Amino acid sequence: MSGSLTSLYDRISFALAMHNKAMTNLQEQAATGARINRASDDPSSAYRLFGLKSQDRSIQSYIDNLADMVGNLEITDTVLQSMTSELIKCKQLVTQVTGGVYSESNRKMLASSINDHLEQLVLLANTKHAGQYLFAGEKSSQAPFAIVRDSSGQITAVTYQGSLQQRYIEAAPGVLVPSFLVGSTAFACDNRDQPEFVLSQTGARLGSGTSSVTGAGWLTVTKDSDGHFNLSIDGGKTVVDLGSVSDLTNVPVTDADGKVLYVDASKINNTGEDLITVEGTFDIFGALISIRDILQNTHSLSDQQLSQVMPKTVDWVTQITDRVLEADVLVGSRMSFMDSLKQTLQNMQTHAQDETATIEQADITQVAIDLARYQTLYQMSLAVAGKLLSVSLLDFIK
Repeated sequence: MSGSLTSLYDRISFALAMHNKAMTNLQEQAATGARINRASDDPSSAYRLFGLKSQDRSIQSYIDNLADMVGNLEITDTVLQSMTSELIKCKQLVTQVTGGVYSESNRKMLASSINDHLEQLVLLANTKHAGQYLFAGEKSSQAPFAIVRDSSGQITAVTYQGSLQQRYIEAAPGVLVPSFLVGSTAFACDNRDQPEFVLSQTGARLGSGTSSVTGAGWLTVTKDSDGHFNLSIDGGKTVVDLGSVSDLTNVPVTDADGKVLYVDASKINNTGEDLITVEGTFDIFGALISIRDILQNTHSLSDQQLSQVMPKTVDWVTQITDRVLEADVLVGSRMSFMDSLKQTLQNMQTHAQDETATIEQADITQVAIDLARYQTLYQMSLAVAGKLLSVSLLDFIK
């Protein structure tokens, strides 16, 4: 008798507890809207949820990186367009000189305008966005271009001091995208041709060696006290004495930076300065510095010589303008790629979020039906339990 009542009580208590637990879970699902509120609710689904949410966070991190990269490239695009505008203005000025007759004072005024554009271009090339320089490659924390000025404050040289390597950022799993341009390649042509003597006043000719000079430069021929001709391509900083050279047909003339021009000096008969250009190697700053100096006539050229040189300068500006346009096209291509990649990542994120919602979210309609069913069952169970637990010894005696 005692054992039967105890067993009956235990079974009723267990059944009521199970009903109560089921109702509690359903009430929690109704309140939170989630089918899984803790891992123990459904261990297999919970494990899948952890993976999907981790994937969601990872994709969001890549999307945020892409947004930053696109922001950098948008600023870069704006800067390159501004640089192109500056170069077009320079070309207009140079074309005016080439197509008309200008006095020395007019040429100096145009040289001053070219110098102003040069200053603006250097400023643009050292643009900094969000604490990082846009044209420094991997060294985005350092200004890419260093400026050398003379005593009057004019720019005499612009040196690239950034990285020669592009800086890559992981834009998606396994996808590395360069987001900072290398200024030394973005603003300099790389289709090298043979050096050419545009103006030859001394009798010097091009030697047979492989020269490494770039852009436009001047070969200066002087004569020392011993009557020997001396050669220099950096304004006299480094000098080659022809009196100590055995083979005059291929003389290596090196500047302070290590660049070399091979000169056939066997027919040099006069002192002076010869203009040498290397097509396909002009950079923005060196070209404009050379054009400014020519307009200022720092090399004492005659009007005839100026008329011979100036048409060449139009080609120089055209080459560097085309180079900047190429860089701008490259930036636009990268922006397009990143927009496409961002859309792909957002689609992946949406799929992950949809699957998460399918697994995690409760069907509120079904929850309401189940809750009503369990409440009815619970009430019936309580009624039955009340009847059963009211049995006494008298009921058995009867």
